[in-house]
Amino acid sequence: MEVRKARSRTVLTGSAALAALVWITWKVDPMASSSPLVPSVESALVLANIPLTIAWPGRKRAVVAAFQRYLLNPVVRLLFRIGFVPFGYALVETVGRRTGRRYRTPVGNGSAGDVFWIIAEHGYRAGYVRNLMAEPTVRVKLRQGWHFVWRTGHATVLPDEDPLERQRRLARWRPLRILNAIMVRALGADLLVIRIDWDEPPGSVRGRGRVLT
Repeated sequence: MEVRKARSRTVLTGSAALAALVWITWKVDPMASSSPLVPSVESALVLANIPLTIAWPGRKRAVVAAFQRYLLNPVVRLLFRIGFVPFGYALVETVGRRTGRRYRTPVGNGSAGDVFWIIAEHGYRAGYVRNLMAEPTVRVKLRQGWHFVWRTGHATVLPDEDPLERQRRLARWRPLRILNAIMVRALGADLLVIRIDWDEPPGSVRGRGRVLT
C-alpha cells in the first residue's frame, strides 16, 4: 500500500509538471501553431501516464526501458563521445554482473561535492543498479567546467531514503536538474536513491582536461 501511494505521488507530480511545461513551451514559442490542438493532445498523453503507472507499472516500465535502451541512451552516449553533451547529464559505468563487460548508462548529473547522487527511475529492476549492487566500484563521466572527466567511486543503494526529498535538495535553484527531476518522476515507476562516494576529493581532478574514451 505504501509503495502504491509513493508511486502515485511521484507520477502525479512529475506528469502534472510535464504537462504544464508542454503548455508553457507552446505559449512562449513564436514558431508554434496558434491552435491549441497539439499541446492538448501532448498534455493528454502525459496525463494518461498517471493511471498507466499506478495500474500497470510493469508495462509502463517495459515501454520506458525499451525507449531508453534503444533510442535515448545510444544518442546520449554518442554525444559524450564527440564531446557535445547537454548540461545535466552524466554517464555511470558499471561492470556486468554476468558478462563482466563494462556498461555505460546516461543518468542525471547528481554531483554534490564529494558525493554523486542517482535517482534510479526503475529501482532494482534497472540493469545498471543490479550491476553496481554486485560490484559497487563504478566510474562516472561528468562535465567539470567545460571538460569531461572520469571519476571513480563506491556506490551504495539507499532503499530507506526518500527519492523525492533527495531530488528536491539536488534540484534547488538549478533549472536543468529540475527538468531532469520532472522527467524521472514522469517516466519512472519505482524510484530508488543511489549514493556514490568518490575515491578522491573533487579538487584532485582539476586540470586533467578532457577524457573521451
